[in-house]
Amino acid sequence: QPPAEPVSQRRGLGGLRCDLDYLRGTLGRLKLAEVLLALIAFICIETIMECSPCEGLYFFEFVSCSALVVTGALLLLFSLNLHTRIPQINWNLTDLVNTGLSTFFFFIASVVLAALNHKTGAEIAAVVFGFLAMAVYAVNTFLAVRKWRVSSRQQSSRQSSDYIRARTESREVVHRPEIQRLDA
Repeated sequence: QPPAEPVSQRRGLGGLRCDLDYLRGTLGRLKLAEVLLALIAFICIETIMECSPCEGLYFFEFVSCSALVVTGALLLLFSLNLHTRIPQINWNLTDLVNTGLSTFFFFIASVVLAALNHKTGAEIAAVVFGFLAMAVYAVNTFLAVRKWRVSSRQQSSRQSSDYIRARTESREVVHRPEIQRLDA
């Protein structure tokens, strides 16, 4: 009989599974919508051949591309549960910051592009999808604030109970005759 070989532990990216509950839930659907709307807005802005002035167009392009990349990365992390492998990062706060900044920048970029556009179909479509993306990001920001507050409360109550437990344990003195009290 051949000798038994030890079973190696899986490390790295082994054992990845898609979290369908996250993708079917509200936050997962919002993330998917954000990625799709940012992609469509980016495609619309990329089809514009001429611009003058171009600053508004370039800013919208930067905002839509950045939102697409960052939100896409977060969607991947959350849907594959990779965020649980990096517990040092507050993922609720990370998601809140991303959605809040994306809401703000999509609003600014869409307003600027709407004010400076030349009424071409691609520019109008980009503005419409920019405002739609802003609205979805705003809803996600609202939900992320609620989720962050709940997790902050849970964490602070856990820390205070740990503190109370530690204080209680430190006050429980075992009677040791070799230690003399100085105030006696």
